[in-house]
Amino acid sequence: MSVIKTENLTKIYRMGHTKIYALDHVNLSFEKGEFAGLVGPSGSGKTTFLNMVGILDKPTEGRVIVMGKETSSLNQKEAALFRRKYIGFIFQTFNLFPHYTAFENVEFPLLLLDLSTEERKERVMEALEMVNLAHRANSKPSELSGGERQRVAIARAIVKRPEIILADEPTANLDAKNSYNVLDIMADINEKLKATFIFATHDEKVIKYLRRKITLNDGKVVKDEVMK
Repeated sequence: MSVIKTENLTKIYRMGHTKIYALDHVNLSFEKGEFAGLVGPSGSGKTTFLNMVGILDKPTEGRVIVMGKETSSLNQKEAALFRRKYIGFIFQTFNLFPHYTAFENVEFPLLLLDLSTEERKERVMEALEMVNLAHRANSKPSELSGGERQRVAIARAIVKRPEIILADEPTANLDAKNSYNVLDIMADINEKLKATFIFATHDEKVIKYLRRKITLNDGKVVKDEVMK
């Protein structure tokens, strides 16, 4: 069974009488453990696709099936519970709480789960260790470099041990050294946790790491290739 499947996925925005196709009948499927990326120019539909898979938006037409569930049937509360269980997000802007420590930022998604304090601590420290930041657990974002903040964001995304991790331009605010560092970490996490990673990116550094590259243009899939 595919972890993610889209069938004729279409998203239309209207500007007056004009229809703009952000996604145009996209048919894709992803298996467990893939390390795949959506590439293409700005406005090609990469982020829109991630938003559909992450149930942050609903399609105009077509279907999105995640973990065997058609997501358009979920109401707002059900969608939030589904994301909480299966999906982790990594954004280019880190989105950390500035007054919380690295530990508290990573712990935040776990507060909504039925876990003991000890279980939460164990999971948070495990996630921070996976991104080589256990020693910075008590540091606040202002005390961390950009690369370290992104690694905290990665730890927060994986701490729930989700089946799917969606990464939207995760290296956009990083220099080359930090970009390769976080990409090495994400590739390692992909191997260890067997989570399915889907990137939206135009960064050549990210593209070098992908095992599958899907090229979008004007909301359509123009190429889907396995990388060697």
